Amino acid sequence: MTPQAKLIFTSSLILGTTITISSNHWITAWAGLEINTLAILPLIAKSHHPRAIEAATKYFLTQATASALLLFSAMMNAWYTGQWDITQLTHPTACLILTSALAMKLGLAPFHFWFPEVLQGSPLITALLLSTLMKFPPMTLLFMTSPSLNPTLLTYMAILSTALGGWMGLNQTQIRKILAFSSISHLGWMAIIVSYHPKLTLLNFYLYSLITATVFLTLNTIKTSKLSTLMTTWTKTPALSTMLLLTLLSLAGLPPFTGFLPKWLIIQELTKQSMAPAATMISLLSLLSLFFYLRLAYCATITLPPHTTNHMKQWHASKPTPSAIAILTTTSTMLLPISPLIFTTV
Repeated sequence: MTPQAKLIFTSSLILGTTITISSNHWITAWAGLEINTLAILPLIAKSHHPRAIEAATKYFLTQATASALLLFSAMMNAWYTGQWDITQLTHPTACLILTSALAMKLGLAPFHFWFPEVLQGSPLITALLLSTLMKFPPMTLLFMTSPSLNPTLLTYMAILSTALGGWMGLNQTQIRKILAFSSISHLGWMAIIVSYHPKLTLLNFYLYSLITATVFLTLNTIKTSKLSTLMTTWTKTPALSTMLLLTLLSLAGLPPFTGFLPKWLIIQELTKQSMAPAATMISLLSLLSLFFYLRLAYCATITLPPHTTNHMKQWHASKPTPSAIAILTTTSTMLLPISPLIFTTV
């Protein structure tokens, strides 16, 4: 792909995201989502591999369906109430359809089946965009319409997401699929709290995007996409492997890392809302995903490769760690001490 084409697609992504997050009208929000979908498709399919073409086709079909549902819910609400404003969504059927549309856009269970397959067929940087930037516009729509949505339905979908994200990621060997199920699991934490404390959902999304960006950029630097090749990275890039270990533990939500902060705040808020059983259940289900984070961390740092491996050995070349990864790793692991400052903004 030529640099000019990349520039056009990246600019379109930024434009589509900006249009959606800054709009008050349903039609402009829908138009921004469509620009985003059309801009990411060439980035998914740029390798011309059959798996990449399949991923692009699946992504297009699911996103087109979700956009049609979103437009349908907006039109239904406008038909009954005369309002096209995003925050004025009051018709119950329109709210239900919108919940389904946004769940499909985000990859929230039970509309999550497309996400691991699409991520597996995409390059690592495109997979990073799909996991973070592409989820930002539907997340802002969820934030804006959160007072109108059904909290009980969102709670059930969130618990199902956390359960399926943890359960289905247990037997995976492809790192992109593991990170896709990790994303589905994290979306459960965001969805369960959006009706009660929407700002916490955004905080969780920002921190998740930060930590996931660190993981993807590290994997892209060491050119690794499956567990068998991850096992050989410690001898080549010990510094990056150590950073990957710390970032994965932060993504798992273990104290004293940054990833513990949103989980702590969400459990605290759920308890205040007399939802202690839901908080207990989602905390226990997140232990499933903790297992595959620990397995990734084990493969990256503790496992040394055997003398006879089935894949070609790579040359040991000591390259300096990119400064962007170093900065991202620091913020991904060390923001917990400034949590009082973060509390003032939430």
